Amino acid sequence: MNYLRDKRFLGVLSTIVISTFSIFLVTFLLEKEFSLIVLSLIVFTRVVASFLLFDDYKLSWSKASTKTGLMKILLALVSFMIYMPILYYAYEIHFNLMFIDLIFYTFIVNILVYVYKYYHTVGTQSKTKKLVIYGAGKAGLQLQREFLNTEYKVVCFIDDDEILHQRSIDGISIYSKEKFCNIFEDQKFDKMVIAMPSASKEEIKIVYENMQNYFKTIKILPSIQNILKKEEFTKQLKDISVEDLLARHPKDLDTARISTFINNKVVLITGAGGSIGSEICRQCAKFGARQLILLDHSEFNLYTITEELKANSKDTNIISVMQTVRNFGFLENTFEKYNPQIVIHAAAYKHVPLVEENILEGISNNIIGTKNCIDLSIKYGVEKFVLISTDKAVRPTNVMGTTKRICELYAQNVVAKSTEIVAVRFGNVLGSSGSVIPKFKAQIEQGKNITVTHPDITRYFMLIPEACELVLQAASIGKGGEIFILDMGEPIKIVDLAQKMIDLSGRSDINIEFCGLRCGEKLYEELLINDSDKKTDYESITVAGKTKYDIEKLNQDISELLIVDNKLEKLKEIVPEFNHMIN
Repeated sequence: MNYLRDKRFLGVLSTIVISTFSIFLVTFLLEKEFSLIVLSLIVFTRVVASFLLFDDYKLSWSKASTKTGLMKILLALVSFMIYMPILYYAYEIHFNLMFIDLIFYTFIVNILVYVYKYYHTVGTQSKTKKLVIYGAGKAGLQLQREFLNTEYKVVCFIDDDEILHQRSIDGISIYSKEKFCNIFEDQKFDKMVIAMPSASKEEIKIVYENMQNYFKTIKILPSIQNILKKEEFTKQLKDISVEDLLARHPKDLDTARISTFINNKVVLITGAGGSIGSEICRQCAKFGARQLILLDHSEFNLYTITEELKANSKDTNIISVMQTVRNFGFLENTFEKYNPQIVIHAAAYKHVPLVEENILEGISNNIIGTKNCIDLSIKYGVEKFVLISTDKAVRPTNVMGTTKRICELYAQNVVAKSTEIVAVRFGNVLGSSGSVIPKFKAQIEQGKNITVTHPDITRYFMLIPEACELVLQAASIGKGGEIFILDMGEPIKIVDLAQKMIDLSGRSDINIEFCGLRCGEKLYEELLINDSDKKTDYESITVAGKTKYDIEKLNQDISELLIVDNKLEKLKEIVPEFNHMIN
């Protein structure tokens, strides 16, 4: 009797049984004579149609959707259009009988399908956990359907749209967050899912802060750009992260301008395998660069970003160059061979304590490497050179920040000829290799207390993709000699960041310890040296005032910097505002 377990056989059998029952019922109600010929023709037509249309005989009733019901109705209508004229003209069967049978059949088959689905999803599941979905839009409805076949019972929806309040979906109420908090003031549910893929980071943050005390765990759907359409939403849910709570999205991002700037260009990116450089590579590929020259001295980092781009960017020619920016001769060969139109210089040593311990390496890589790239860009007629700078270059207290400030001075004062040279200055990016977030995550995973240098230390933060998009946008409007400053929002206290990460981890056994400022580290970072900035067409981007420095003297100072014994003294001579902090 294995065929009784074959869903295809049962699909055909259900069509036969339901058709027979429907015709018997209609002939009885209309007091008509039952005809085996009528039954046979109708059943035969429906069975054949179920094989020819939509593979209806294979459809799984336990996974039925709205589309399943529509397909059943359409199949019945197509069958009706075939057998109706035959029965009407050849056998003089009254139209009313066939039409009422059509209505009965479609009604019965859909009722049975959805009763069967309900039994196999809701009826057979033990709903032991309570779930709330924030967002009653398409994503929320999709999640509600997918959670039917799980241990979770959807208690209610929460939505900010006043039109939806006082209404329900499949008997599940929709509340405002205020009403939800009033009704369930003293309760704590197992889980909340934030089903708002198009919401901004600020909106997600507000929802989390308002609702976190009511739930043991909070999950979130990825942003609308990152949702995998073919994957079930329940499989794409992720833990809400500190990046989701702290990041801010620029409201004046001009993707059309970025695309015009990058599209069909040959772009060379130094430091291409780093956290900033790799994202710049992705963005350039996304905006249609004709060819990307990826330059990095790290074999592993270069391999990783190359493989990723070759797999995901079919329209862009990817060239990998394993090279250091400090070797002028090798670097010149690359410029001569590929003739880039745009150079984005992201290669730099950026870890403050490491550069403090390796001053000559920091000077050589950051200053000489940048100088080499700028000089070669000018020599080979690069259209635009973009220097990635940092907020640590403003009134620097460490060697790393000072080297980046000297790079800015060189970029602003070199004789650029036809090359437009711009610098873009911004603060920390969330999740980069130099960010505190990976360090805090590692400490939490190991069950250690989080170490923060000082209770009052603050930093600016932005997501890497958003920072890189703004870098390209700033570069697109530069005419040469500018230092663009990205609006990083309000600075964030590191101790607050640490506490948020502890809260998100659910680890009540982890505390915060203060270990003291490190050498060269200051309590807060700045983005401006003075108030001489001016606005651009975009609120998220401003321009710092130009600092003049005789280029011949600067070249001489850089040469002396490499050979003098007291490099800190020479750094301060070049950058008078350098106030070295030794802790």
